[in-house]
Amino acid sequence: MLQRLRESGQTALKQCLAACLPHNCLLCGCDSDDSLLCPDCKSDLPRLPPGCPHCAEPTEGSMACGRCLAHPPHFDATFAPFAYAYPVDRLVHAYKYGGELALAAWFAALLAESIGPARFDCILPLPLHPLRLRERGFNQAAELARQLGKKLQLRVDLDSCRRHRATPPQAALPHKARAANVRGAFECRRRFDGAHLLLVDDVLTTGATVNECARTLKSHGAASVTIAVVARALRV
Repeated sequence: MLQRLRESGQTALKQCLAACLPHNCLLCGCDSDDSLLCPDCKSDLPRLPPGCPHCAEPTEGSMACGRCLAHPPHFDATFAPFAYAYPVDRLVHAYKYGGELALAAWFAALLAESIGPARFDCILPLPLHPLRLRERGFNQAAELARQLGKKLQLRVDLDSCRRHRATPPQAALPHKARAANVRGAFECRRRFDGAHLLLVDDVLTTGATVNECARTLKSHGAASVTIAVVARALRV
């Protein structure tokens, strides 16, 4: 009874807020009804074209890219609905650093559309080191994973994989140094024997960090690791 009353109260509060608060597009400021973006801005989002089945880098004929052929990654596939370009880069920045946490559910809905019917045993967020977590105040991958778990109706494991070694930010390093920077940065608290895992982060750039995390998960028995990100940075 109490649970039903609590849920009823939460629903009423959400309906009241929806009726009272203005809904303006995060990008252009125009009225956007009940969405975070107006229809025009949403249609302008840079969809990622078909590409490498491993890392999602756009390739002709969706063939494996040269980098994945030369150095096969530890992860098996990547879902990335958008290219990391304007205005998606602004939205991700607003989510991570601007307090726009409502974007987590919106991103998750778009990711769920890209992924389709769930065929994974559980979802894991890319772990954030405790020092970085205190600096930022939240783990953007964990919030995204929680929302994606609701959309796909999958269990979200927030505790079994953690980042036990602090590393310099990857963005400040040249490509060749990034793999070495994150080597040995992750550890698992349990085994994942035979499990098919979905590893979630916000953006895929070189893939060095998720690749090292996937390597760690597979060393603890995971049968496959698939990456799910909001956007993928295009190589130049």
